[in-house]
Amino acid sequence: MQDDDSAPTRTVRGHVKWFDPAKGFGFVVSEEGGRDILLHGNVLRTFGQSTVADGSAIELKAQETQRGVQAVEVISIVPPAGGVGSGLSDLAGIDPAELAARPIEPARVKWFDKAKGFGFANVFGQDDDVFIHIEVLRKSGLSDLQPGEAVGMRSIEGRRGLMAVEVLAWDAAGRGSGGETDSGG
Repeated sequence: MQDDDSAPTRTVRGHVKWFDPAKGFGFVVSEEGGRDILLHGNVLRTFGQSTVADGSAIELKAQETQRGVQAVEVISIVPPAGGVGSGLSDLAGIDPAELAARPIEPARVKWFDKAKGFGFANVFGQDDDVFIHIEVLRKSGLSDLQPGEAVGMRSIEGRRGLMAVEVLAWDAAGRGSGGETDSGG
């Protein structure tokens, strides 16, 4: 990307091999094979996300540079396939359409510990903490959250309190579900 902005780009489909938000980069494996493609955090942030879950399907524009193939633009990201993990028994038996119909609410991450596999956020204007499980985060296409980060979130009342069923990067929340967030109406 920084080496030669005039080099031609090509559209590539593949999956995220890994992405480390602390390092600020990761790699994508192309469906066509070949060398891994560097995915820099700045390119991901331009798309509106600060992280991406390993295994997510991704479409991007890539460019050959002196240092190898690099992503220069993310076109789309689809979270990894798979159901909700066993740690989310509160969601068992709930119709996915019912979960998708929940409003996207603006929230701020209180804390999230990837090693522990969970964290909490607060919906703006509400006092209660909302539990965020790492499997929900992964299913949402994200790999980590930072304290103070603004997100869009769908939540339900679980057995032990409010819990997130979907978490969206704030920029993506405005694009998702018809491009608007629900303000309670």
